Amino acid sequence: MTSGTLIKIDNVRKTYAGKFEALKGVNLEINRGEILALLGPNGAGKTTLINAICGVVIPTSGSITVDGFDVIKDFRKTRSMIGLVPQELQLEAFEKVFQNVSYTRGLYGKRDNPEIIEKILKDLSLWDKKDNRLRELSGGMKRRALIAKALSHEPQILFLDEPTAGVDIKLRRDMWRVVKQLQEKGVTIILTTHYIEEAEAIADRVSVINNGEIILTENKDDLMQKMGQKLLTIELQEKIESIPDSLKDYNLTITNEGQALCFIYNSQAETTGITALLQEVKNSGLKLKDLKSAQTSLENIFEQLLKESA
Repeated sequence: MTSGTLIKIDNVRKTYAGKFEALKGVNLEINRGEILALLGPNGAGKTTLINAICGVVIPTSGSITVDGFDVIKDFRKTRSMIGLVPQELQLEAFEKVFQNVSYTRGLYGKRDNPEIIEKILKDLSLWDKKDNRLRELSGGMKRRALIAKALSHEPQILFLDEPTAGVDIKLRRDMWRVVKQLQEKGVTIILTTHYIEEAEAIADRVSVINNGEIILTENKDDLMQKMGQKLLTIELQEKIESIPDSLKDYNLTITNEGQALCFIYNSQAETTGITALLQEVKNSGLKLKDLKSAQTSLENIFEQLLKESA
């Protein structure tokens, strides 16, 4: 499997009628064979970005290429390389699983190939349901059927838009396993998710989008290293407007409307610097009310990033 950039998004903007700017100059490169988690609150621009890559939404400006092909000029070529699993469970209720997945393959101009459909259904543990009508499937099985349809034309890229929304934790873990197996077969996967533990469990990289802008793209493991950090909240008896000069070296932030100072430290380090900091806080004349320590998680990091970008 060759590595390198598979999808290149270059300064993409999308403005809808009424001047709403859904994407504000997005730049992102997605690597061949990786799992990228696209995190962001509702309305951040995740679905618009996916639809732009799939050629469903035409950007106002900027360009997107898939394997070197432009998604507008070479729409048929790029669309045939992409499988999209939407968030909504829209399925033809009365059709049978095998027929429906085969039919979807035909929509992409691919020749009938029962062996490939059989393999996809077996990989997704749907083979024993092949003659069931889609309406007879459970929610989790319907979600798998959507993935089977998206894989029917053997795409190189799979977009999963909130793939485990509304499914229980056991099914969610099953889905993660399926996604990892697809990656092992060389499929590049882009996942939008609300569940930060989903990104922790399966993503290689995490990209955070907010208000139509990518605010960070980083290796998941590098982000997780930040989870070795702890957050010390020093609650004060009186409000402060600014950090005293004697504390400027400690990388503190004022929170809780001036009633607290936050200090991030590495709990694995030989020295945390807390003793010296508390001595310095005392020397500066600030009066302590309380101390609280909490572990930072990817969730805390995500929330902090959203706050900073607001």
